[in-house]
Amino acid sequence: MIDLRDKRILITQANEFMGPALQHFLRKCGADVISNNDQLISAESAKMAIDNAGHIDVLIINLAIHDPASFLPDITEEEWKSVFDVMVHPLPRLVKAVIPQMKNNGGGKIVVMGSASALRGMKRTASYSAARGAQLAFVQAAGVELAKDNIQLNAVAQIFVENPTYFPIEVQQNPKFQERVKREVPLGRLVTAEEDVSFVAYLCSDMANCFVGQIFPITGGWAIR
Repeated sequence: MIDLRDKRILITQANEFMGPALQHFLRKCGADVISNNDQLISAESAKMAIDNAGHIDVLIINLAIHDPASFLPDITEEEWKSVFDVMVHPLPRLVKAVIPQMKNNGGGKIVVMGSASALRGMKRTASYSAARGAQLAFVQAAGVELAKDNIQLNAVAQIFVENPTYFPIEVQQNPKFQERVKREVPLGRLVTAEEDVSFVAYLCSDMANCFVGQIFPITGGWAIR
């Protein structure tokens, strides 16, 4: 078990996507976990989330929206805007809001819970994948800038991982979905939530100080080309 007893960790949108599993596992590791359950759509809400949390050693940016499944010609302006409002625009706002205190504290860590849908094309995911791709591009560029301040910004790019937002129990129990997983995922099963968040716990620890602006696929082999 990773020892995080000296870490105060803020998780955004903590009731969705990997939030529940992150809260449970990081507390088992001894971290002081602060959970924010808001969708941070307004410009002010991101800064408020940081300010209200107080001291933060680690910020886990967990942003999710129930992925639309529109064919490209059917993507509306509203769909495109809503996906970016929820998953892209809060990202730089959160990072910018937490930078001052992390600089003052001599460093910190930021982990973005992203998606491997940005790494491999899939039908009916253009708006969702574009937003997830924007997240990963931001992490790579911003991570390089923040490294000089001992702030490590990295991202997990996951897919086919147990979570209540994209793969709830009723989906997992669907025989057609089970066949799809066996067909598309080399591992032959979903990555468990604990397998996923234990790696995130490692990224939160002082053992991961060498990673800067990196994208870590957790996909059971799905993202390997």
